[in-house]
Amino acid sequence: MTEALAVYLHDHLAGASMAIELLDSMRKDHAGQPLGQFAERLQVEVQADRDVLQALAERIGAGSNALKNFAAWMTDKMSRVKLGGQNENGLRTFEALEFLMLGIHGKWALWRALAAVAPTDIRLQGTDFIHLVAKAGLQEVQVEHWRLEAARKAFPAAL
Repeated sequence: MTEALAVYLHDHLAGASMAIELLDSMRKDHAGQPLGQFAERLQVEVQADRDVLQALAERIGAGSNALKNFAAWMTDKMSRVKLGGQNENGLRTFEALEFLMLGIHGKWALWRALAAVAPTDIRLQGTDFIHLVAKAGLQEVQVEHWRLEAARKAFPAAL
């Protein structure tokens, strides 16, 4: 039987993979612009967080889950149909940033949950969850700034 912690970590690994793909797309779509530069920096941070998560999954004996990784990749590709196409009013950018905001909040909750169980699970000990929680909180603040900026462009006031 699959251990619940392994399932939980795999779910978050799949979400992180999807976020990395989305940030890569955002970085390319906004190349040479401040939002593209932000997406590039955040992509590096999310990849580092994913690496920590992958190491934890390997430590508990969960390794990687090819099916969930494929599902995340496929979901990303399908979401581009909705998020792809015209971005004249900035709705695609706004929705991408909102998706990232939800994912980062989920990551923040993940780190808090793992911090809560780490004292009783030796496989999780030695990871600085306090730092990871703070880092996710800062990422939320930064993405929220860009999300609200995109909202102003996507939903201009009616004249």
